[in-house]
Amino acid sequence: MFRSGIGFSAALSLLLAGQAALAQRTLEIAVYAVPDSGAIAFAVGKDVANEGVFANVDRIAAGALRRAVDNAGYEGERGTTLNLHGVGPYSQVLLVGTGTDAIDGRLLEDVGGLIGRAAMQSAAPAIEVLWPEKSASAAAVHLAFGIELGQFALRTYKTPSTKKKLGEGKVVLRVADARATQESWRRQWQPVLEGVTFARTLVTEPANTMYPESFVERAREAFKGVAGISIEVLDVAAMEKLGMGSILAVGKGSVRPPRLLVVRYRGAGNEAPIAFVGKGITFDSGGISIKPSANMWRMKYDMAGAAAVTGTLLTLARREARVNAIAVAALAENMPSGSASRPGDVVRTMSGKTYEIMSTDAEGRMVLVDAVWYVQEKDRPRVLIDIATLTGSQVTALGDEYGGLFTRDDALAAQLLAAGKSSGEELWRLPLHPSYAKDLESPIADLRNGGSGSGAGAGVGAHFIGAWIKPELSWAHLDIASMAWVDESTPTVPKGASGYGVRLFDRYVRESIEAAARP
Repeated sequence: MFRSGIGFSAALSLLLAGQAALAQRTLEIAVYAVPDSGAIAFAVGKDVANEGVFANVDRIAAGALRRAVDNAGYEGERGTTLNLHGVGPYSQVLLVGTGTDAIDGRLLEDVGGLIGRAAMQSAAPAIEVLWPEKSASAAAVHLAFGIELGQFALRTYKTPSTKKKLGEGKVVLRVADARATQESWRRQWQPVLEGVTFARTLVTEPANTMYPESFVERAREAFKGVAGISIEVLDVAAMEKLGMGSILAVGKGSVRPPRLLVVRYRGAGNEAPIAFVGKGITFDSGGISIKPSANMWRMKYDMAGAAAVTGTLLTLARREARVNAIAVAALAENMPSGSASRPGDVVRTMSGKTYEIMSTDAEGRMVLVDAVWYVQEKDRPRVLIDIATLTGSQVTALGDEYGGLFTRDDALAAQLLAAGKSSGEELWRLPLHPSYAKDLESPIADLRNGGSGSGAGAGVGAHFIGAWIKPELSWAHLDIASMAWVDESTPTVPKGASGYGVRLFDRYVRESIEAAARP
Protein backbone atom coordinates (compact mmCIF):
# COMPACT_ATOMS: atom_id res chain seq x y z
CA MET A 1 0.00 0.00 0.00
CA PHE A 2 1.28 3.45 -0.91
CA ARG A 3 0.51 6.58 1.06
CA SER A 4 -0.15 9.75 -0.86
CA GLY A 5 -1.70 13.12 -0.08
CA ILE A 6 0.53 16.18 -0.28
CA GLY A 7 3.77 14.43 0.72
CA PHE A 8 5.84 14.99 3.87
CA SER A 9 8.25 17.69 2.74
CA ALA A 10 5.59 19.65 0.91
CA ALA A 11 3.14 19.23 3.79
CA LEU A 12 5.72 20.53 6.24
CA SER A 13 6.38 23.54 4.01
CA LEU A 14 2.68 24.34 3.76
CA LEU A 15 2.16 23.98 7.49
CA LEU A 16 5.11 26.24 8.22
CA ALA A 17 3.44 28.76 5.93
CA GLY A 18 0.38 28.71 8.21
CA GLN A 19 -1.87 26.86 5.80
CA ALA A 20 -4.19 24.35 7.47
CA ALA A 21 -5.65 23.53 4.08
CA LEU A 22 -4.38 20.04 3.39
CA ALA A 23 -6.81 17.37 2.27
CA GLN A 24 -8.81 16.33 5.31
CA ARG A 25 -8.36 12.63 4.61
CA THR A 26 -5.05 11.10 3.60
CA LEU A 27 -5.02 9.33 0.27
CA GLU A 28 -3.61 5.82 -0.06
CA ILE A 29 -3.22 3.86 -3.29
CA ALA A 30 -3.55 0.09 -2.87
CA VAL A 31 -3.90 -3.07 -4.97
CA TYR A 32 -7.44 -3.72 -6.18
CA ALA A 33 -9.71 -5.89 -4.04
CA VAL A 34 -13.37 -5.74 -3.12
CA PRO A 35 -13.65 -5.45 0.67
CA ASP A 36 -16.37 -7.44 2.40
CA SER A 37 -17.38 -4.65 4.79
CA GLY A 38 -16.79 -0.99 5.64
CA ALA A 39 -17.39 2.10 3.48
CA ILE A 40 -16.87 1.86 -0.27
CA ALA A 41 -17.36 4.04 -3.36
CA PHE A 42 -17.33 3.30 -7.08
CA ALA A 43 -18.57 4.57 -10.44
CA VAL A 44 -21.60 3.21 -12.26
CA GLY A 45 -22.91 3.83 -15.77
CA LYS A 46 -26.37 4.66 -17.03
CA ASP A 47 -29.11 2.36 -15.67
CA VAL A 48 -26.64 0.83 -13.14
CA ALA A 49 -26.11 -2.52 -14.83
CA ASN A 50 -25.65 -5.60 -12.64
CA GLU A 51 -22.05 -6.20 -13.69
CA GLY A 52 -18.47 -5.49 -12.70
CA VAL A 53 -17.89 -3.94 -9.30
CA PHE A 54 -21.62 -3.53 -8.72
CA ALA A 55 -22.27 -7.23 -9.21
CA ASN A 56 -19.41 -8.21 -6.89
CA VAL A 57 -20.57 -5.88 -4.13
CA ASP A 58 -24.21 -6.89 -4.55
CA ARG A 59 -23.26 -10.54 -4.23
CA ILE A 60 -21.47 -9.87 -0.92
CA ALA A 61 -24.49 -7.83 0.20
CA ALA A 62 -26.85 -10.70 -0.72
CA GLY A 63 -28.82 -8.55 -3.18
CA ALA A 64 -29.33 -5.63 -0.78
CA LEU A 65 -27.50 -3.18 -3.02
CA ARG A 66 -29.69 -3.94 -6.06
CA ARG A 67 -32.83 -3.55 -3.97
CA ALA A 68 -31.64 -0.24 -2.50
CA VAL A 69 -30.76 1.21 -5.92
CA ASP A 70 -34.07 0.12 -7.46
CA ASN A 71 -36.06 1.48 -4.53
CA ALA A 72 -34.26 4.82 -4.82
CA GLY A 73 -34.94 4.99 -8.56
CA TYR A 74 -31.29 5.79 -9.14
CA GLU A 75 -30.26 5.71 -12.82
CA GLY A 76 -26.54 6.58 -12.76
CA GLU A 77 -26.73 9.82 -14.73
CA ARG A 78 -23.43 11.69 -15.01
CA GLY A 79 -22.64 13.81 -11.99
CA THR A 80 -25.28 12.22 -9.74
CA THR A 81 -24.61 10.29 -6.54
CA LEU A 82 -26.47 7.81 -4.37
CA ASN A 83 -25.20 7.58 -0.82
CA LEU A 84 -26.48 4.46 0.94
CA HIS A 85 -25.93 3.41 4.54
CA GLY A 86 -26.23 -0.03 6.09
CA VAL A 87 -26.28 -2.08 2.89
CA GLY A 88 -25.70 -5.67 3.98
CA PRO A 89 -22.25 -5.78 5.65
CA TYR A 90 -21.31 -2.31 4.31
CA SER A 91 -21.63 0.73 6.54
CA GLN A 92 -21.72 2.99 3.49
CA VAL A 93 -21.91 2.52 -0.29
CA LEU A 94 -21.47 5.60 -2.46
CA LEU A 95 -22.36 5.30 -6.15
CA VAL A 96 -21.25 8.00 -8.58
CA GLY A 97 -22.87 8.11 -11.99
CA THR A 98 -20.99 8.46 -15.28
CA GLY A 99 -24.06 8.26 -17.53
CA THR A 100 -23.38 7.24 -21.11
CA ASP A 101 -20.33 9.46 -21.59
CA ALA A 102 -16.96 8.07 -22.62
CA ILE A 103 -14.61 7.68 -19.69
CA ASP A 104 -11.92 10.36 -19.93
CA GLY A 105 -9.72 12.27 -17.52
CA ARG A 106 -12.19 15.07 -16.87
CA LEU A 107 -15.04 12.67 -16.12
CA LEU A 108 -12.85 10.68 -13.73
CA GLU A 109 -11.75 13.85 -11.95
CA ASP A 110 -15.41 14.74 -11.48
CA VAL A 111 -16.12 11.24 -10.13
CA GLY A 112 -13.20 11.55 -7.75
CA GLY A 113 -14.26 15.04 -6.73
CA LEU A 114 -17.75 13.88 -5.79
CA ILE A 115 -16.23 11.06 -3.75
CA GLY A 116 -13.88 13.51 -2.04
CA ARG A 117 -16.72 15.85 -1.17
CA ALA A 118 -18.80 12.97 0.20
CA ALA A 119 -15.80 11.75 2.19
CA MET A 120 -15.68 15.12 3.93
CA GLN A 121 -19.21 14.50 5.22
CA SER A 122 -18.65 10.91 6.33
CA ALA A 123 -17.69 9.65 9.77
CA ALA A 124 -16.29 6.39 8.35
CA PRO A 125 -12.61 5.99 9.31
CA ALA A 126 -11.76 4.76 5.81
CA ILE A 127 -13.51 4.94 2.46
CA GLU A 128 -12.31 2.49 -0.19
CA VAL A 129 -12.68 3.60 -3.81
CA LEU A 130 -12.81 0.72 -6.29
CA TRP A 131 -11.36 1.05 -9.80
CA PRO A 132 -10.80 -2.44 -11.25
CA GLU A 133 -9.69 -1.57 -14.79
CA LYS A 134 -6.35 -3.18 -15.68
CA SER A 135 -3.44 -1.23 -17.21
CA ALA A 136 -5.27 1.97 -16.37
CA SER A 137 -2.91 3.90 -14.12
CA ALA A 138 -3.29 6.91 -16.42
CA ALA A 139 -7.01 6.88 -15.66
CA ALA A 140 -6.68 6.07 -11.99
CA VAL A 141 -4.51 9.11 -11.27
CA HIS A 142 -7.35 11.33 -12.49
CA LEU A 143 -9.57 9.71 -9.87
CA ALA A 144 -6.92 10.42 -7.24
CA PHE A 145 -6.58 14.02 -8.41
CA GLY A 146 -10.32 14.56 -8.26
CA ILE A 147 -10.59 13.03 -4.78
CA GLU A 148 -7.97 15.41 -3.43
CA LEU A 149 -9.38 18.48 -5.21
CA GLY A 150 -12.85 17.73 -3.87
CA GLN A 151 -11.62 17.56 -0.28
CA PHE A 152 -10.13 21.05 -0.05
CA ALA A 153 -11.07 23.05 3.05
CA LEU A 154 -9.42 25.81 5.07
CA ARG A 155 -10.05 25.19 8.76
CA THR A 156 -7.48 27.51 10.29
CA TYR A 157 -10.03 29.84 11.85
CA LYS A 158 -12.67 27.36 13.02
CA THR A 159 -12.80 26.45 16.69
CA PRO A 160 -12.20 22.68 16.99
CA SER A 161 -15.36 20.74 17.75
CA THR A 162 -15.60 18.25 20.60
CA LYS A 163 -18.23 16.27 18.70
CA LYS A 164 -17.48 13.30 16.48
CA LYS A 165 -15.61 14.71 13.54
CA LEU A 166 -16.50 14.16 9.92
CA GLY A 167 -14.03 13.88 7.09
CA GLU A 168 -11.15 12.41 9.08
CA GLY A 169 -9.28 9.19 8.36
CA LYS A 170 -8.30 8.07 4.90
CA VAL A 171 -9.45 7.37 1.38
CA VAL A 172 -8.01 4.17 -0.11
CA LEU A 173 -7.97 4.11 -3.90
CA ARG A 174 -7.86 0.45 -4.96
CA VAL A 175 -6.55 -0.01 -8.50
CA ALA A 176 -5.25 -2.87 -10.61
CA ASP A 177 -1.76 -1.42 -11.03
CA ALA A 178 -1.11 0.30 -7.73
CA ARG A 179 2.63 0.79 -8.17
CA ALA A 180 2.36 2.47 -11.59
CA THR A 181 -0.52 4.61 -10.38
CA GLN A 182 1.42 5.73 -7.31
CA GLU A 183 4.47 6.63 -9.38
CA SER A 184 2.43 8.62 -11.88
CA TRP A 185 0.61 10.34 -9.03
CA ARG A 186 3.78 11.24 -7.19
CA ARG A 187 5.69 12.56 -10.18
CA GLN A 188 3.02 14.16 -12.34
CA TRP A 189 -0.21 14.93 -10.47
CA GLN A 190 0.52 15.44 -6.80
CA PRO A 191 2.59 18.54 -7.74
CA VAL A 192 -0.46 20.00 -9.50
CA LEU A 193 -2.50 19.38 -6.36
CA GLU A 194 0.14 21.24 -4.35
CA GLY A 195 -0.08 24.22 -6.69
CA VAL A 196 -3.88 24.32 -6.63
CA THR A 197 -3.96 23.92 -2.84
CA PHE A 198 -1.43 26.72 -2.44
CA ALA A 199 -3.45 29.06 -4.68
CA ARG A 200 -6.80 28.22 -3.08
CA THR A 201 -5.41 28.77 0.38
CA LEU A 202 -3.93 32.18 -0.41
CA VAL A 203 -7.20 33.34 -1.97
CA THR A 204 -9.29 32.00 0.93
CA GLU A 205 -7.21 33.71 3.61
CA PRO A 206 -8.72 36.94 4.98
CA ALA A 207 -7.11 40.22 4.00
CA ASN A 208 -5.95 40.92 7.56
CA THR A 209 -3.56 37.96 7.21
CA MET A 210 -2.98 38.02 3.44
CA TYR A 211 -1.38 41.25 2.25
CA PRO A 212 1.62 41.95 -0.01
CA GLU A 213 4.32 41.25 2.57
CA SER A 214 2.69 38.08 3.92
CA PHE A 215 2.02 36.81 0.39
CA VAL A 216 5.75 37.07 -0.26
CA GLU A 217 6.57 35.20 2.94
CA ARG A 218 4.09 32.42 2.12
CA ALA A 219 5.75 32.05 -1.26
CA ARG A 220 9.23 31.92 0.25
CA GLU A 221 8.15 29.13 2.60
CA ALA A 222 6.43 27.14 -0.14
CA PHE A 223 9.49 27.27 -2.43
CA LYS A 224 12.06 26.61 0.28
CA GLY A 225 14.38 23.83 -0.89
CA VAL A 226 12.67 23.43 -4.30
CA ALA A 227 15.26 22.83 -7.03
CA GLY A 228 15.64 25.26 -9.91
CA ILE A 229 13.90 28.16 -8.14
CA SER A 230 15.11 31.69 -7.54
CA ILE A 231 13.07 34.48 -5.94
CA GLU A 232 13.31 38.23 -6.41
CA VAL A 233 11.26 40.74 -4.42
CA LEU A 234 11.02 44.45 -5.21
CA ASP A 235 10.03 46.69 -2.32
CA VAL A 236 8.86 50.30 -2.52
CA ALA A 237 12.38 51.73 -2.73
CA ALA A 238 13.31 49.36 -5.57
CA MET A 239 10.11 50.15 -7.45
CA GLU A 240 10.65 53.88 -7.03
CA LYS A 241 14.15 53.52 -8.43
CA LEU A 242 12.77 51.68 -11.47
CA GLY A 243 10.02 54.23 -12.01
CA MET A 244 7.13 51.86 -11.32
CA GLY A 245 4.69 54.68 -10.69
CA SER A 246 1.69 52.56 -11.58
CA ILE A 247 1.90 49.81 -8.98
CA LEU A 248 2.99 52.43 -6.44
CA ALA A 249 -0.08 54.55 -7.26
CA VAL A 250 -2.36 51.66 -6.34
CA GLY A 251 -0.62 50.98 -3.03
CA LYS A 252 -0.40 54.61 -1.86
CA GLY A 253 -3.62 54.54 0.12
CA SER A 254 -2.73 51.54 2.28
CA VAL A 255 -0.46 51.09 5.29
CA ARG A 256 0.49 47.76 3.68
CA PRO A 257 3.20 48.62 1.10
CA PRO A 258 3.12 47.00 -2.34
CA ARG A 259 5.55 44.36 -3.52
CA LEU A 260 6.56 42.84 -6.83
CA LEU A 261 7.32 39.14 -6.41
CA VAL A 262 9.21 37.38 -9.21
CA VAL A 263 9.71 33.60 -9.03
CA ARG A 264 11.92 32.04 -11.69
CA TYR A 265 12.15 28.34 -12.47
CA ARG A 266 14.85 26.95 -14.75
CA GLY A 267 14.10 23.50 -16.12
CA ALA A 268 15.15 23.76 -19.77
CA GLY A 269 18.67 25.11 -20.12
CA ASN A 270 18.98 28.47 -21.84
CA GLU A 271 15.63 28.58 -23.62
CA ALA A 272 13.66 31.82 -23.42
CA PRO A 273 11.11 31.55 -20.60
CA ILE A 274 7.32 31.56 -20.46
CA ALA A 275 6.14 34.42 -18.22
CA PHE A 276 2.94 34.19 -16.17
CA VAL A 277 1.94 37.54 -14.65
CA GLY A 278 -0.82 37.77 -12.03
CA LYS A 279 -2.87 40.59 -10.56
CA GLY A 280 -2.33 40.54 -6.80
CA ILE A 281 -4.71 43.02 -5.17
CA THR A 282 -4.85 41.51 -1.70
CA PHE A 283 -7.92 43.58 -0.90
CA ASP A 284 -9.83 45.85 -3.25
CA SER A 285 -12.01 48.49 -1.64
CA GLY A 286 -12.04 50.38 -4.93
CA GLY A 287 -9.89 53.11 -3.40
CA ILE A 288 -11.33 56.63 -3.68
CA SER A 289 -13.75 55.21 -6.28
CA ILE A 290 -15.03 53.03 -3.45
CA LYS A 291 -17.14 49.96 -4.10
CA PRO A 292 -20.60 49.37 -2.62
CA SER A 293 -20.47 47.54 0.71
CA ALA A 294 -22.51 44.58 -0.51
CA ASN A 295 -20.16 41.65 -1.12
CA MET A 296 -17.06 43.79 -0.61
CA TRP A 297 -15.83 41.05 1.75
CA ARG A 298 -15.18 38.88 -1.28
CA MET A 299 -12.63 41.34 -2.65
CA LYS A 300 -9.96 39.49 -0.71
CA TYR A 301 -10.09 37.24 -3.79
CA ASP A 302 -8.72 39.98 -6.04
CA MET A 303 -5.24 38.48 -5.78
CA ALA A 304 -6.36 35.21 -7.39
CA GLY A 305 -4.26 35.87 -10.49
CA ALA A 306 -1.11 36.27 -8.42
CA ALA A 307 -1.98 33.14 -6.44
CA ALA A 308 -2.52 31.21 -9.68
CA VAL A 309 0.81 32.14 -11.27
CA THR A 310 2.73 31.45 -8.07
CA GLY A 311 0.93 28.11 -7.65
CA THR A 312 1.76 27.31 -11.27
CA LEU A 313 5.49 27.81 -10.67
CA LEU A 314 5.25 25.60 -7.57
CA THR A 315 3.62 22.89 -9.69
CA LEU A 316 6.14 23.12 -12.54
CA ALA A 317 9.13 23.04 -10.20
CA ARG A 318 7.75 20.18 -8.08
CA ARG A 319 7.18 17.97 -11.12
CA GLU A 320 10.50 19.04 -12.69
CA ALA A 321 8.85 20.30 -15.84
CA ARG A 322 11.10 20.75 -18.87
CA VAL A 323 10.50 24.47 -19.25
CA ASN A 324 11.88 27.79 -18.11
CA ALA A 325 9.07 29.74 -16.49
CA ILE A 326 8.56 32.91 -14.49
CA ALA A 327 5.74 33.96 -12.17
CA VAL A 328 5.30 37.67 -11.51
CA ALA A 329 2.88 38.63 -8.73
CA ALA A 330 1.97 42.33 -8.73
CA LEU A 331 0.93 42.81 -5.11
CA ALA A 332 -0.84 45.81 -3.60
CA GLU A 333 -3.77 46.66 -1.35
CA ASN A 334 -6.22 49.19 -2.81
CA MET A 335 -7.52 51.38 0.02
CA PRO A 336 -8.98 54.91 0.37
CA SER A 337 -7.07 57.38 2.54
CA GLY A 338 -5.59 60.84 2.50
CA SER A 339 -2.58 59.50 0.62
CA ALA A 340 -4.52 57.48 -1.94
CA SER A 341 -4.49 58.16 -5.67
CA ARG A 342 -7.46 60.15 -7.01
CA PRO A 343 -9.54 60.06 -10.18
CA GLY A 344 -7.97 62.57 -12.53
CA ASP A 345 -4.40 61.92 -11.39
CA VAL A 346 -1.83 61.22 -14.09
CA VAL A 347 0.54 58.29 -13.53
CA ARG A 348 3.88 57.67 -15.20
CA THR A 349 4.71 53.98 -15.58
CA MET A 350 8.05 52.19 -15.74
CA SER A 351 7.96 52.24 -19.54
CA GLY A 352 7.61 56.04 -19.56
CA LYS A 353 4.05 55.80 -20.89
CA THR A 354 1.47 57.82 -18.92
CA TYR A 355 -2.23 57.41 -18.20
CA GLU A 356 -4.99 59.38 -16.56
CA ILE A 357 -6.89 57.66 -13.75
CA MET A 358 -10.60 57.62 -14.53
CA SER A 359 -11.36 55.21 -11.70
CA THR A 360 -9.15 54.03 -8.86
CA ASP A 361 -11.24 50.85 -8.99
CA ALA A 362 -9.54 49.96 -12.29
CA GLU A 363 -6.47 49.13 -10.23
CA GLY A 364 -5.77 45.64 -11.57
CA ARG A 365 -4.61 46.88 -14.95
CA MET A 366 -2.59 49.55 -13.13
CA VAL A 367 -0.43 47.06 -11.23
CA LEU A 368 -0.15 44.75 -14.23
CA VAL A 369 1.35 47.24 -16.67
CA ASP A 370 4.48 47.79 -14.58
CA ALA A 371 4.73 44.04 -13.95
CA VAL A 372 4.49 43.03 -17.62
CA TRP A 373 6.95 45.73 -18.65
CA TYR A 374 9.46 44.67 -16.00
CA VAL A 375 9.50 41.01 -17.04
CA GLN A 376 9.74 41.92 -20.72
CA GLU A 377 12.72 44.17 -20.10
CA LYS A 378 14.56 41.87 -17.70
CA ASP A 379 13.77 38.35 -18.90
CA ARG A 380 12.86 38.61 -22.59
CA PRO A 381 10.14 35.91 -22.46
CA ARG A 382 8.97 34.15 -25.61
CA VAL A 383 5.38 34.05 -24.34
CA LEU A 384 3.67 36.25 -21.75
CA ILE A 385 0.29 35.40 -20.26
CA ASP A 386 -1.33 37.65 -17.67
CA ILE A 387 -4.25 36.55 -15.52
CA ALA A 388 -6.52 38.76 -13.45
CA THR A 389 -9.89 39.12 -11.80
CA LEU A 390 -10.18 42.26 -13.90
CA THR A 391 -13.72 43.25 -14.85
CA GLY A 392 -17.36 42.77 -13.98
CA SER A 393 -18.17 42.77 -17.68
CA GLN A 394 -16.38 39.43 -18.07
CA VAL A 395 -18.82 38.02 -15.51
CA THR A 396 -21.76 39.42 -17.48
CA ALA A 397 -20.43 38.08 -20.78
CA LEU A 398 -19.41 34.57 -19.77
CA GLY A 399 -20.90 33.77 -16.37
CA ASP A 400 -19.16 31.09 -14.35
CA GLU A 401 -18.56 28.69 -17.23
CA TYR A 402 -15.53 30.27 -18.92
CA GLY A 403 -12.63 32.59 -18.29
CA GLY A 404 -12.22 35.31 -20.90
CA LEU A 405 -9.29 34.96 -23.31
CA PHE A 406 -7.89 37.93 -25.20
CA THR A 407 -4.99 37.59 -27.60
CA ARG A 408 -3.83 38.66 -31.04
CA ASP A 409 -1.96 35.36 -31.49
CA ASP A 410 -4.19 32.69 -33.05
CA ALA A 411 -1.72 29.88 -32.33
CA LEU A 412 -1.49 30.81 -28.66
CA ALA A 413 -5.27 31.09 -28.50
CA ALA A 414 -5.65 27.56 -29.86
CA GLN A 415 -3.14 26.19 -27.36
CA LEU A 416 -4.82 27.85 -24.38
CA LEU A 417 -8.32 26.87 -25.49
CA ALA A 418 -7.18 23.23 -25.82
CA ALA A 419 -5.50 23.32 -22.41
CA GLY A 420 -8.66 24.75 -20.88
CA LYS A 421 -10.78 21.99 -22.32
CA SER A 422 -8.53 19.15 -21.17
CA SER A 423 -7.89 20.66 -17.72
CA GLY A 424 -11.50 21.58 -16.97
CA GLU A 425 -10.61 25.27 -16.59
CA GLU A 426 -12.19 26.40 -19.82
CA LEU A 427 -11.74 29.64 -21.75
CA TRP A 428 -13.76 31.54 -24.33
CA ARG A 429 -12.00 33.85 -26.75
CA LEU A 430 -13.23 37.45 -26.80
CA PRO A 431 -12.27 40.21 -29.24
CA LEU A 432 -9.50 42.78 -29.01
CA HIS A 433 -11.00 45.28 -31.42
CA PRO A 434 -8.90 48.28 -32.51
CA SER A 435 -11.85 50.57 -31.74
CA TYR A 436 -11.25 50.03 -28.02
CA ALA A 437 -8.32 52.45 -28.32
CA LYS A 438 -10.83 55.28 -28.81
CA ASP A 439 -12.33 54.55 -25.39
CA LEU A 440 -8.91 55.04 -23.78
CA GLU A 441 -7.96 58.39 -25.29
CA SER A 442 -7.00 61.11 -22.80
CA PRO A 443 -6.59 64.84 -23.47
CA ILE A 444 -3.66 65.13 -21.04
CA ALA A 445 -1.95 61.71 -20.96
CA ASP A 446 -1.09 58.87 -23.32
CA LEU A 447 -4.17 56.90 -22.23
CA ARG A 448 -6.92 56.72 -19.66
CA ASN A 449 -7.15 53.68 -17.39
CA GLY A 450 -10.75 53.06 -18.36
CA GLY A 451 -13.50 53.97 -20.75
CA SER A 452 -16.87 55.53 -20.22
CA GLY A 453 -18.06 52.76 -17.93
CA SER A 454 -20.29 51.16 -20.56
CA GLY A 455 -19.66 48.93 -23.53
CA ALA A 456 -16.96 46.30 -23.85
CA GLY A 457 -15.35 46.76 -20.44
CA ALA A 458 -13.41 43.49 -20.47
CA GLY A 459 -12.05 44.21 -23.94
CA VAL A 460 -11.11 47.77 -23.00
CA GLY A 461 -9.25 46.48 -19.95
CA ALA A 462 -7.37 43.96 -22.07
CA HIS A 463 -6.55 46.65 -24.64
CA PHE A 464 -5.11 48.87 -21.90
CA ILE A 465 -2.73 46.12 -20.70
CA GLY A 466 -1.85 45.35 -24.32
CA ALA A 467 -0.52 48.88 -24.74
CA TRP A 468 2.46 47.81 -22.59
CA ILE A 469 3.12 44.59 -24.54
CA LYS A 470 5.84 44.74 -27.18
CA PRO A 471 4.36 44.03 -30.64
CA GLU A 472 6.65 41.09 -31.40
CA LEU A 473 5.76 39.22 -28.20
CA SER A 474 3.22 36.37 -28.10
CA TRP A 475 0.79 37.56 -25.41
CA ALA A 476 -2.55 36.59 -23.92
CA HIS A 477 -4.69 38.19 -21.24
CA LEU A 478 -7.07 36.07 -19.15
CA ASP A 479 -9.92 37.78 -17.30
CA ILE A 480 -11.09 35.34 -14.62
CA ALA A 481 -13.38 37.54 -12.53
CA SER A 482 -16.18 34.97 -12.68
CA MET A 483 -13.98 31.90 -12.21
CA ALA A 484 -11.74 32.57 -9.20
CA TRP A 485 -14.51 32.15 -6.60
CA VAL A 486 -17.51 29.82 -6.81
CA ASP A 487 -20.75 30.27 -4.87
CA GLU A 488 -21.91 26.72 -5.56
CA SER A 489 -19.62 23.71 -5.35
CA THR A 490 -18.68 21.74 -8.45
CA PRO A 491 -17.28 18.21 -8.24
CA THR A 492 -13.65 19.35 -8.04
CA VAL A 493 -14.13 22.86 -6.61
CA PRO A 494 -15.72 23.20 -3.18
CA LYS A 495 -17.55 26.48 -2.57
CA GLY A 496 -15.05 29.34 -2.33
CA ALA A 497 -11.65 29.83 -3.93
CA SER A 498 -11.17 27.72 -7.05
CA GLY A 499 -7.42 28.07 -7.69
CA TYR A 500 -8.40 28.65 -11.32
CA GLY A 501 -5.41 28.94 -13.62
CA VAL A 502 -3.01 26.42 -12.07
CA ARG A 503 -4.46 23.38 -13.83
CA LEU A 504 -4.89 25.39 -17.04
CA PHE A 505 -1.30 26.64 -17.12
CA ASP A 506 0.17 23.28 -16.14
CA ARG A 507 -1.76 21.62 -18.98
CA TYR A 508 -0.66 24.35 -21.41
CA VAL A 509 2.98 23.67 -20.51
CA ARG A 510 2.51 19.89 -20.81
CA GLU A 511 0.66 19.95 -24.11
CA SER A 512 2.19 22.92 -25.94
CA ILE A 513 5.68 23.42 -24.52
CA GLU A 514 6.99 20.08 -23.22
CA ALA A 515 5.27 18.02 -25.92
CA ALA A 516 6.76 20.20 -28.67
CA ALA A 517 10.25 19.79 -27.18
CA ARG A 518 10.18 15.98 -27.26
CA PRO A 519 12.35 14.37 -29.98
